[in-house]
Amino acid sequence: MAQRNVYSSKGEPEDAQSAEEVLHSVMQELDALHENVKGQLNQDITRLQTEKNHLIEDIEDLREQYRKLQSQQMESLSGRYIQQQQLWLKQLAQVLAHNLQDLLVQRFNELSANSGHSLSSPIPSGEFPIPLPPSNYDERASELLAALDERIDRSFQMLEQDLTSYESELSVRLNNMKTLEMQGEELLQNLVNRIREELEAEEEYLENPFDAQDSYPEESTNSVNSVRPPLVQPTPVETPREPVPEPSSVPSPATAKAASQVQTGLVLALSSAVVLSLFNVCLRILIKGKNPRMVFGLFEFPGVVTPGFGNSLLILLMRLIVVMALMPILATFLYPSVWKDIRRLFQSGDRALWSKVLGSAFFLFLSQVLIYLAIGNIPAGIAITIFFIYPIVTVLGSWILFGSRPTTVGFFAIFGITAGLILAGWPSFAAPAPGGGNVGVGVAAALASGITFAGYVLLTQMAAGKLHPIPFSLVNFAAIFVFSSLSLWVPLSENLSPKIDQNVWPGLILGGVVLGVLTLFSYLLNNFAIRFAGAALASVIGTLGPAMTALFGFLIINEKLQPVAILGMAVVTLSVAAMSVERIVAPQKKAS
Repeated sequence: MAQRNVYSSKGEPEDAQSAEEVLHSVMQELDALHENVKGQLNQDITRLQTEKNHLIEDIEDLREQYRKLQSQQMESLSGRYIQQQQLWLKQLAQVLAHNLQDLLVQRFNELSANSGHSLSSPIPSGEFPIPLPPSNYDERASELLAALDERIDRSFQMLEQDLTSYESELSVRLNNMKTLEMQGEELLQNLVNRIREELEAEEEYLENPFDAQDSYPEESTNSVNSVRPPLVQPTPVETPREPVPEPSSVPSPATAKAASQVQTGLVLALSSAVVLSLFNVCLRILIKGKNPRMVFGLFEFPGVVTPGFGNSLLILLMRLIVVMALMPILATFLYPSVWKDIRRLFQSGDRALWSKVLGSAFFLFLSQVLIYLAIGNIPAGIAITIFFIYPIVTVLGSWILFGSRPTTVGFFAIFGITAGLILAGWPSFAAPAPGGGNVGVGVAAALASGITFAGYVLLTQMAAGKLHPIPFSLVNFAAIFVFSSLSLWVPLSENLSPKIDQNVWPGLILGGVVLGVLTLFSYLLNNFAIRFAGAALASVIGTLGPAMTALFGFLIINEKLQPVAILGMAVVTLSVAAMSVERIVAPQKKAS
């Protein structure tokens, strides 16, 4: 026992020294292990941060590539290919995201396995067991992996939302493009249909000249006045066609047919001028004179009403009653779509067009009343000749309103018309009128009628192209009928009110029927003349109105004119004809 204690007391310093060395070595090992683990963790965190940066850069590259692909697709691909490419990009992004996620999971699993293997390796001799169990490191790595997973999922969700928003925006733009494409196709289809219809209508016109679509806006001026206005008829513009070589010795059937149509149109235009001249003479017969008129040298006719403003209104109203009873039937025959156009006019609410239509009707109403007053006071031929002052006013008005400056021929024609009017009206002032009328009133009324008719022509030209001439004429007739009715309904002074004997009403009604029938018959002939020969040639024939009126006045009621008046009438007719011929020649010169 004593011996053991001796040994123990001798070995204690050595045991204490060895224990301290072991503890010191253990601490060094722990520090080394701590530094090693810390270094590995720092390396792992750095590598993970690098991977994260790479992922962010890849996501940005994907977004940039997506933007580039989107811009390229919008420029080069059509709608259906863009949708396919969008679907492909979305699938590619999903695949890339899935592959990147799998790669990260695989790398982290490898990292976790390598770390666990290094910690579970045999400890060298003299080392203490590791105080940190490997399971804690696995849990930490799993938490980091889960956080990285969550961040990656959030990034890809944001990317998917961006892709979805881009896709919806592209869909909206593609729908807009489709809508614009459909509208463009519809416009092109309408244009093609319209061109086809015009070509078919032109072919039908060559085969059947009674097509109602071949009228012109100014033809209504010929139908509602007692004189054909030759200056407001536009020259029809034909579609240019390639010349077809044909033998010069044998005329083609189409050329022969066209020539025969022109001849027929000229005959119809001449017939219309004859009917209008008969209208003027019948109006002259209807109005009382100082002495009874000898009709055809067979019987005397004293007339029905005395010349005056109120009686002119009454004659116009009686004439328009017949016209309004028969004109709808004639308008439907000439232009079947007349009621559709009138309904469209009422539904359009176009105040500018309505003001032009009603304004032209009012000017025409005044012109009609004044020309009736003029014919009742001076010879019909002189009244119609003075009425032809309206070409001068029309040309000057077109110059002021539309900037259409007259040519040299136009200025000479204006000078000729002025000189002719002076020559035609001078004998009426130098000697009393043969019928006993008031010469001053007759000449002033004829001049005012021509001026107001020029206003009607200018307003009609402003409304040309917006409304077909046949419904335009029908609306004009209706408006003049309303103006005439209102004028007779409004109380007038004793000098302006109608003065009708109760015994002459049958003659007045019969005269109104005759004038209305002549008006419609002239309208029908003039309409067909324009379709066969064209508006320009028909207007040239219309310049014969004053001369034919004077001729029929001489043949029917023996109304003689002095040579000076006849000379003035011829000067006016030639001047107006020169202006009409110039309108025919000018477009041909421009075309050549």
